[in-house]
Amino acid sequence: MDPRITEAYAHGLANLKPSARDLEVGLRLHREALVFDAYGFAPLAPMDGDALRQAAGEGASQEELKDLREHQIMSGQVRDLQARSEAAEAWEAAGVTCVFQNAGEECQAPLQHLKRFARHTQNGDLLRGHLVRATLPEDVEAAKRAGKHCLYLTTNGVPLAQQWRSAEEELAYLPLFFQMGCRMMHLTYNRRNLLGDGCMEAANGGLSDFGRLAIAELNRCGLVCDVAHSGWQTSLEAAQLSRRPMVASHTTCAALHAHPRAKPDGVIKAIADTGGYVGVCCVSGFLGGAGDLSRFLDHLDYLMRRFGAEHVAIGTDKAHSAARDEQEWAKLQGAWPKARAIFESYWPEGTLPGADDPSLAWTNWPLFTVGLVQRGHSEAAIRQVLGGNVLRVARAALEGIVAPAPAAP
Repeated sequence: MDPRITEAYAHGLANLKPSARDLEVGLRLHREALVFDAYGFAPLAPMDGDALRQAAGEGASQEELKDLREHQIMSGQVRDLQARSEAAEAWEAAGVTCVFQNAGEECQAPLQHLKRFARHTQNGDLLRGHLVRATLPEDVEAAKRAGKHCLYLTTNGVPLAQQWRSAEEELAYLPLFFQMGCRMMHLTYNRRNLLGDGCMEAANGGLSDFGRLAIAELNRCGLVCDVAHSGWQTSLEAAQLSRRPMVASHTTCAALHAHPRAKPDGVIKAIADTGGYVGVCCVSGFLGGAGDLSRFLDHLDYLMRRFGAEHVAIGTDKAHSAARDEQEWAKLQGAWPKARAIFESYWPEGTLPGADDPSLAWTNWPLFTVGLVQRGHSEAAIRQVLGGNVLRVARAALEGIVAPAPAAP
């Protein structure tokens, strides 16, 4: 086994110090449960530092290099048997059946979203013996029964036509992305966009009128509305407007640690009132305190006891990287061109997360379950948090939806 997996597991065990009984019960429960990461990334393939350095030397732009690297790490398992084997090992160690996969860049540009969408569609098409691209909750359940793994696709933004002739034309890409298999969309990323304010905007101005129309169209098309990166007022107003369950797929509790990426209790309750859930992420900088596995469990425990286990999930926001990634990065020293900060990903001083605690590794999912057993939660409640709630909301989003047509004039 990849030594990083065993080392992370040792860190997690040292953090929890579970009794023999809690460890046995937790690991057994994790094996039995359908585990559905509410937002994250499938294990990645290694990048090719030599190819990237050569492309940089030939004058490739920053955007070209980024695309080439994404192609390598997201699609490498199709070509590389070693990468495929390493990814399978990570899937098995994590005990995860499905990941709500980031399959679209942080923006509103349809072509930018299509790049990642195409890569994950190809993975589902060519790795069928191991990895399935799911488009229905039943596909996820079937993957669990077959001992396979699957991806349920989401975009980090609502793709817009950007022609601004009419609201209907602007939102016409939503049914198209649904037809391609998208099942969830972020309203905003960190900054303000045409729909509303992101979580890093000081104004906290809420939804625009166009954002309100977008939520109605998300509901109509069977797309889950995700406010993980949205501002607090935007998140609250979205929950008040949505006619279907909506989510904050990967966030934390502001009551435990005040951070722009967290959600306050009023917003969490509004999301719960839609029938949706709040997913806790594994980003140390958002958790506060030591930012370790115990602190992560504090956030889950708080949500479960205050709002009910039926409104809680785990959205790791994590990726398991390939073992040789670090040595491939070393090949690029001095070769990668400088670039300005991406506007959409703006992080005010003091808010950008640093390194994550090793106890929160993506492959430590079984210990997340052990920790919930330690906290005294019932097996039924833990199954909801591990994946039952994500599956329930996925079903609710599709209720009455067959193949949404473009919006009528």
